[in-house]
Amino acid sequence: MSVIGYPLKRSLSPVFQQAALDHLKLDIRYEALPTSADRLSEAIQGLRAPEWLGANVTIPHKEAVLPLLDEVDDLCRRLGAVNTIVNREGKLYGHNTDVAGFLRALREDGGFDPAGGRVLVAGAGGAARAIAVALIDAGVASITFINRTFSRASRLVKELGSQAVDTELSALPDVFVSWRAATISCRLLINCTSVGMAGTKEEKDSPVPIELIPPGALVFDLIYRPTKTPLMAAAEKCGAGVLGGLPMLVYQGAASFRLWTGSDAPLEVMLKAARTGLSASGGREG
Repeated sequence: MSVIGYPLKRSLSPVFQQAALDHLKLDIRYEALPTSADRLSEAIQGLRAPEWLGANVTIPHKEAVLPLLDEVDDLCRRLGAVNTIVNREGKLYGHNTDVAGFLRALREDGGFDPAGGRVLVAGAGGAARAIAVALIDAGVASITFINRTFSRASRLVKELGSQAVDTELSALPDVFVSWRAATISCRLLINCTSVGMAGTKEEKDSPVPIELIPPGALVFDLIYRPTKTPLMAAAEKCGAGVLGGLPMLVYQGAASFRLWTGSDAPLEVMLKAARTGLSASGGREG
């Protein structure tokens, strides 16, 4: 098995997936497979060989793999993205475990039930789309997207409109007055951008004006490097709840593990390995 993406400098998936396989004494290897766009089709075709159980798919290929597979489930069609491929006798099936991973982390680690809540999402890319579908299915009252490129946020609202029967969707430009208006009644604030990620030009920044973080909300930053982002640190200081991205990463991986092996993933083993892997890398993206 492998994780397919590019450039995959320091993916944690091989660390915690291999730990789980070894713990269950399964004679299976999980490795990173850096794959550029021009080699994606070849890599996916290679997964049809009997020695492959499947693969994870990450940035930037989650959307591009859809037409290369034999079947994808309904959730993948709604998201327009695949993160897990399963090989069954040479046929490739696409699944998406990001939604389940997000909701499990939100409920179990964040202690938060999103039903009926008002949610503010920073970002409008693929991660924001997956999170929005999860929240719509969980019955949130409203989702507001704020993104640097306002047209992208508006397009996401339009594309998700048919799925959001009982959820109000809106988009706002990335300006101070938008954040001020959106944070007033926000119960859940989610960062789906790379702002604050270690190893980037914006690693010391927050995607949200820190003086506007609502004290009674839960701030969920999908970034897991570093384990505490500038947004999370600011949220803690103002009395908000905080949740980082590592539990979601491991939970989606655990769901993939079950699809491949038919066995329940040893979650504590995976979480411990992921934390150790982060510590070994200094919490930084390579």
